Amino acid sequence: MRIGVPKETADGEKRVATVPDVVEKLVKLGFTVAVESGAGDAAHFADETYCAAGAEIMGTAAEIWADSDIVFKVRPPSPDEVGLLREGGTLIGFIWPAQHPELMQQLAARKATVLAIDSLPRQLSRAQKMDALTSMAGISGYRAVIEAANAFGRFFNGQITAAGKVPPAKVFIAGAGVAGLAAIGTAANLGAIVRANDTRAEVADQVKSLGGEFVKVDYEEEGSGGGGYAKVMSEGFQAAQRAMYGQQAKDADIIITTALIPGKPAPKLITAEMVQSMKPGSVIVDMAGEQGGNCELTEPGQAVVKHGVTIIGYTDLVSRLAKQSSTLYSNNLLRLTEELCKTKDGVIDVNMEDDAIRGLTVIKDGSITWPPPPIQMPAPPPKPAAAAAPAPKGHGHGSSEPMSAKSLVTVFGLGALAFALVGLYAPASFLAHFTVFVLACFIGYMVVWNVTPSLHTPLMSVTNAISSIIAIGALIQIAPPLTDAGADRPNALILALAVLALALTAVNMFGGFAVTRRMLAMFRK
Repeated sequence: MRIGVPKETADGEKRVATVPDVVEKLVKLGFTVAVESGAGDAAHFADETYCAAGAEIMGTAAEIWADSDIVFKVRPPSPDEVGLLREGGTLIGFIWPAQHPELMQQLAARKATVLAIDSLPRQLSRAQKMDALTSMAGISGYRAVIEAANAFGRFFNGQITAAGKVPPAKVFIAGAGVAGLAAIGTAANLGAIVRANDTRAEVADQVKSLGGEFVKVDYEEEGSGGGGYAKVMSEGFQAAQRAMYGQQAKDADIIITTALIPGKPAPKLITAEMVQSMKPGSVIVDMAGEQGGNCELTEPGQAVVKHGVTIIGYTDLVSRLAKQSSTLYSNNLLRLTEELCKTKDGVIDVNMEDDAIRGLTVIKDGSITWPPPPIQMPAPPPKPAAAAAPAPKGHGHGSSEPMSAKSLVTVFGLGALAFALVGLYAPASFLAHFTVFVLACFIGYMVVWNVTPSLHTPLMSVTNAISSIIAIGALIQIAPPLTDAGADRPNALILALAVLALALTAVNMFGGFAVTRRMLAMFRK
């Protein structure tokens, strides 16, 4: 089968659906690939690079649409492009079926099979490699911060120079989904003070891990919706949220909004009054501009200045990083093609029994199959039966807290009494080994019980602590006695075991630190 890649015709769209590196992999799957001449120019992929990768270059879009069994697209096709699609052909790209019912009817009339990459069931873990929404959102979040920095009047990071002091920029991000998290990380790396809010409380830890501060709305309500999106909140929550946004608007230098709800206009989060309350020279980047915008004063596709505040409503943030976004998007389509062509013979099989493929397929052989039926997720594991009343903290086998001082004195007092009785009646050789055992147990309690994993995982921390106990015991066995020369020395077997234990624990401990160094090196710039 032939895969065709036409040039995008939407205004301002610079992306291309396939890049040369992916063409090579599609050819290995058994497909032939045809690319319209100049399709990759705006993303800095020349026709020559496609030819070198094994693609055929065609002169016009009409040839691509007419001669291709499968067409890869980025934006939804225009009516003219739908008319060029061969009858019974397959189209893969962004469709947004809920927003384009007329387009769905036009494609169905062509008896096409249409896979909408935006309809991917994102709750399936194996679908992540095909999730173009996530890959594009990450790019748009990054670019939003770059656009804000370009429009802002000073540095993001604070500086103290001979010419004066520059305070750090204060950035507030409304919505901590994929785009919001990308914006948080980028703004924090530039040195700004970053605050963020989201209706989903579970993202608070993610915000903090990227260097931001999570600002909570003073209203208890769960905001998680289906497919990784937020849901529409109650009126009470929205009122509390507006009050919080009003406070942040007065303090922030830059606001970035990312809130979208599938199939509905973007919620209005930033009112005209909030814009008026912002400091002159402040910036708002409205990433929901294509769906009407989160700010009441946003003009989609434009950057305007109102009340002294620059409001950026660009709808092509992803396209402004065309080379990177084209590369990631084409990789998403490649992974989808691999799922459709598991036999690697250049023929796709749209398996409607596969949950991921069924969710993507909005039209099958001219029949509209959208929306798909709900996915039957596996039932959660049953909750364990209620256990007996827990023991007081600091006591019992499963406690995560150390013993109280009184209990600790009691335990060690009994231990000392037992040790004294053993010392009165046991032979001297046994007593020496028993001393090592008791010492190891004592250190085990004081070290392993209270270990704090800072650079390691908890498992590695405990393992290193136990290894140190073994090393102490082995060193005591190997060390010469402090008594007279005639005192008992360990026999050859004990000595050999102690040396072996010391060697193994040294390998384990130093190996753990070596692994940690390699892990930390991955995050160094």
